[in-house]
Amino acid sequence: KTVEITSLGFSPTAMTIKKGDSVSFVNKDSAQHWPASAVHPTHTVYPGSGLDKCGTGVAIFDACKGLAVGESFTFKFDSVGTWNYHDHLNLSLTGSITVQ
Repeated sequence: KTVEITSLGFSPTAMTIKKGDSVSFVNKDSAQHWPASAVHPTHTVYPGSGLDKCGTGVAIFDACKGLAVGESFTFKFDSVGTWNYHDHLNLSLTGSITVQ
């Protein structure tokens, strides 16, 4: 499963997957983008995630940095629910992943 990031936002903006599926967020824009679990600025909506955990080696729903053009971030979703996310560098860009 892939979500492309452009200057217009995430595509698709909403996706439904199965528990255990992984989603790759790929930057197709010339500007950096930073996909992360809602809510800004803490990134704690997805269970176990949080901006404070960046750099700790814990797998979290947070790229923990701006992705350069062509760079990607992949996350495996193990918690059922609908998980909103945003671009930490451009708060108007949002999306959601529904895990069944």
